[in-house]
Amino acid sequence: MAYVRVMIHAVWGTKNHVPYLTPDTKKIVIDHIKENARLKQIFIDTVNGHLDHLHCLIGLNADMSIAKTINLLKGESAHWINKNGIVKKRFEWADEYFAVSVSESIVPRVRRYILNQEQHHRKVSFSQEYNEFFTRYRFRIHD
Repeated sequence: MAYVRVMIHAVWGTKNHVPYLTPDTKKIVIDHIKENARLKQIFIDTVNGHLDHLHCLIGLNADMSIAKTINLLKGESAHWINKNGIVKKRFEWADEYFAVSVSESIVPRVRRYILNQEQHHRKVSFSQEYNEFFTRYRFRIHD
């Protein structure tokens, strides 16, 4: 048996930044994502977000890639949201996402950051946060 502890901070948004995740809708979606993850043996430490995106602190499994983990969470949740009419229009997540490894020493800080998304986005837009992530983690857009 493999014993792995790799923590990933992932962020993904709604397609075209549509603000589908109102407080009530966000709770329903997050509760479903948590349950779906549990059934798929994906460990979600913390998840929260704002109107048009989610942040998720994930414990990566030894046998699953970051891409597969996030695609399972995004794909299944979008399908479930549409099947159950959680929002009035067709729901889609954007194709792109961020994912960075998190050192064990800063896990508590990342948890607080994720849990405080509502307060954070009173001061900072998702667009500003997106640009900050690109800069901080030195992401490059490939042509």
